[in-house]
Amino acid sequence: MKIIIPMAGMGKRMRPHTLTVPKPMIPVAGKPIVQRLVEGLSAVCDEKIDEIAFVIGDFGKDVEESLIAMAEKAGAKGSIYYQEQPLGTAHAILCAAPALDGHVIVAFADTLFYADFRINTREDGIIWTSKIDDPSAFGVVEKDNEGIVKQFWEKPKEFVSDEAIIGIYYFRDGVYLRQELQSLIDTNHIVNGEYQLTDALTDMKDKGYKFKTASVSHWLDCGNKDATVATNKVVLEMSKPEHAADLKVESSIILDPSYIGKGVVIRNSVVGPFVSIGDHTVIESSVISNSIIMNNARVINGNLEGAMNGNYSVYEGKKESVNLGDYSEVK
Repeated sequence: MKIIIPMAGMGKRMRPHTLTVPKPMIPVAGKPIVQRLVEGLSAVCDEKIDEIAFVIGDFGKDVEESLIAMAEKAGAKGSIYYQEQPLGTAHAILCAAPALDGHVIVAFADTLFYADFRINTREDGIIWTSKIDDPSAFGVVEKDNEGIVKQFWEKPKEFVSDEAIIGIYYFRDGVYLRQELQSLIDTNHIVNGEYQLTDALTDMKDKGYKFKTASVSHWLDCGNKDATVATNKVVLEMSKPEHAADLKVESSIILDPSYIGKGVVIRNSVVGPFVSIGDHTVIESSVISNSIIMNNARVINGNLEGAMNGNYSVYEGKKESVNLGDYSEVK
């Protein structure tokens, strides 16, 4: 099995945090989003994962080394490919063309999921879906009586299905997928200025490729600050992480579930529930709930709820919902 993870987007909706850190590397409950995605895929895959191919932008050497290490920790070879222009989902996957061989999972790195199924590798293709109340803002699938996808719909104005596509796909034949993606490029099949994966899926379906669906129990969005803080809460509830052994707590209360990283100092504060605190952060005289505070940050005299404070940030102030980027200060 090979996994392709397109993650070259600029993450504009997550700014200011993505000015210094790619969105998939932002931590949720102490782990980067993309690492949690890899772990989730490993949990539903019975086959050995041979390679994890990351399609990125110019993220720098440190990020690339972290991604390679992430793949190796999962027992796979890590490889890096580049998407230099934002030309769409189909183009992004094709940037990792050498990895499109054999059984392939494609997973876009701005979503997390929980599922209790196992991948049936004998199927032609599987599309991860989630049942939602209002499908009009999503791509959805319409199935026939045998559970085979008969139509893909993008943001349908009238109800056709409540199964939204979450952005994770399995393909039994990676070479065939590569050929269909290349065909879009060769014929310059562009929709809204981009080469769309859905068009390749439609072509494959029309040629007899049978797609089925697999429904996830939880679909967690990490598209913007508020969504990521909400996802952090769900992940903490489900994973119930332990605190680092070297945590220093002075005259403080920690309400679980919360994640506390290495080298953290908490003084005269109440932290939690649903708080993630990164490594070597200091919290003093503060009350913090339902928030993400990243590495090497400081919060002093803060009363924070729904906050997201970046690496090396300093916050000293009053009660409010904060969206504070890396190396920023509020006093």
